[in-house]
Amino acid sequence: MDMTATAPNPFTPSSPDKLRVDIWSDIACPWCYIGKRRFEVALRDFPQREQVEVMWHSFELDPSAPVSNPQSMRDALARKYGRTHAQAQEMMDSMTQAAAGDGLKYHFENTRLTNTFLAHQLIHLAAGHGQQDAMKERLLLAYMSEGRNVGEIQTLVELAHEVGLDGTEVHTALESGRYADDVRQDEAQAQALGISGVPFFVMGGKYGISGAQGAEVLRGALDQVWNETHPAPLTLLGTQNAAEGCEDGQCAVPTQN
Repeated sequence: MDMTATAPNPFTPSSPDKLRVDIWSDIACPWCYIGKRRFEVALRDFPQREQVEVMWHSFELDPSAPVSNPQSMRDALARKYGRTHAQAQEMMDSMTQAAAGDGLKYHFENTRLTNTFLAHQLIHLAAGHGQQDAMKERLLLAYMSEGRNVGEIQTLVELAHEVGLDGTEVHTALESGRYADDVRQDEAQAQALGISGVPFFVMGGKYGISGAQGAEVLRGALDQVWNETHPAPLTLLGTQNAAEGCEDGQCAVPTQN
């Protein structure tokens, strides 16, 4: 696990008893969906799970990708990494197997390669309606398992409607680029933090965790960061109560009426 101190925290949780987790990822990243599921498993039995605030941030693995790309996933991987088709297929099979181990069903044979810029804008819109995580989940499922083109506005409107967002609002926002600057801000911050691969988790603004680490690793990180940022109250040894004065071995502040 690469768990190293990051730059000073640019974020603050909504209240001091919260733990904020910021996650950079891309919809077109197979390991990002796996990382999301593993983080959810880590969070499931975390005692302070109700105090954890999760924020999803935009990261485009290929900002220059076209909205419509006739290439198959196998051909794209072979070209990008200089592999043979057989080697690219092995990569896909390995990722499919890893996903299955986390309860996910990948169908790369149906994947519609596309540009994810609009999809990231949709996630920002959903955040304003308290549906950021649901929208992220729906987009990942659509891309990895269902062969949907998440770069097309009409598809995004349909997916947004499924999680309870207003189709007209979504269409207008995506057509106008209302959330484009939010996506670029996320990406600029990723660059400032030195993030070059996803998924990438920043816990409590203090530690960065790179990659789809196992649930046990992520749970250990949650425990460590929580304990460091929220020290437990002192345990009183002995049975004496503080007196209002200086007696019984201690001096106490008088109660204010």
